[in-house]
Amino acid sequence: MANPLLNEGDRAPAFSLPATTESGTLSLDDLRGDRAVIYFYPKDDTPGCTTEACDFRDSLARLTAAGVRVVGVSPDGVASHERFRGKYDLPFPLVADTDNTMARAWGVFRMKKNYGREYEGIVRSTFLISADGTIERIWDNVKAKGHVDRILKDLAV
Repeated sequence: MANPLLNEGDRAPAFSLPATTESGTLSLDDLRGDRAVIYFYPKDDTPGCTTEACDFRDSLARLTAAGVRVVGVSPDGVASHERFRGKYDLPFPLVADTDNTMARAWGVFRMKKNYGREYEGIVRSTFLISADGTIERIWDNVKAKGHVDRILKDLAV
């Protein structure tokens, strides 16, 4: 059974997973001291996920100016993430949550419906994490197109 979605004001669940970083891993502790946008997406190099990733890339200067780091999370492995980053010149780390442990803990691995079929999977969701690890804002079950603009509007950038 899927965990419920977290709530604003909750502590972000700890994680330490393989990632496209110099050290090869990324943890919640690595983000402490900075605000971070952590976005969950279903799969590398698919139309919606590519749109969302490229929007984050194209808006990174504005997000950085707002004092926010960006981290993407999907069930794809590091090799897939590296290809995805290279193909679209993505300048932020991607976390490999290959067994959906992080997605389950954050409540974004849930039942989905697509063309009448029900299945478990990643529900496209984004979290704004404060410098101390508290969840400031949640955007749940978002559409890829225009999502980053909504985040920036909410950040008043």
